Amino acid sequence: MDSTQAHSFGGAASAYRTGRPSYPSDAVQWILPTRADRVLDLGAGSGQLTRSLIEHIPDVVAVEPSAGMREEFTLALPDTPMHAGSAEHIPLDDESFDAVLVGQAWHWVDPVLAVPEVARVLRSGGQLGLVWNIRDERVDWVAELGEIMRTGDEIDMRTDNPIVGPPFAELERAEFEWTFRLTRSGLLDLVASRSYIITMGSVSRAKVLARIEALVDRHPALAGRDEIALPYITRCSRTRKTTVAGTHPI
Repeated sequence: MDSTQAHSFGGAASAYRTGRPSYPSDAVQWILPTRADRVLDLGAGSGQLTRSLIEHIPDVVAVEPSAGMREEFTLALPDTPMHAGSAEHIPLDDESFDAVLVGQAWHWVDPVLAVPEVARVLRSGGQLGLVWNIRDERVDWVAELGEIMRTGDEIDMRTDNPIVGPPFAELERAEFEWTFRLTRSGLLDLVASRSYIITMGSVSRAKVLARIEALVDRHPALAGRDEIALPYITRCSRTRKTTVAGTHPI
């Protein structure tokens, strides 16, 4: 894991909040356990997943390591408790949640430390849910968008095989197709909020964004449109805590 990329998001927190998609309701319902009352959004960022969770759960708590992200989160969701912390160091009580959910962030954590820490805050039989939004590059312009974005050092998010392990059961997986609708400026914010774009030099970053603007200007699916329909696949994994929290994770 590139620690520079992992800690880069605070400097682009506003672009992250305005450009990044939320998550479809059917995916959120799939990763939530039945009859969950209290849920932790771990690595909550600026609140993309949290906004979906509060539609389903009466008590949602957030933890986020980046001060910039916490500030954006509080502006957007002032009534949702937010704590400074990380997957490796969760500043909350033992066995206090029915579920811990992680949106677009598990690939940044150290599972040797994070797995027992998540197990510690989960109640017996509690559920860990991992979710990622993946651009659907089966669509030609989305594939071209991806090629431009991969000019940077895009990391492997390991969405096909996230590392968890004991004291959690084998992962269950599901995928959900949907469309995120955004403006031209929103698309630029989405690109600008990627960690490998944030950590580029200013000249290289400007070149990438200029190429995105050129794509929007010339592609027939995008040119002249007020709204861009960006197809996504939301990739989900879920697993339940099966043994005591002290078990070594992997």
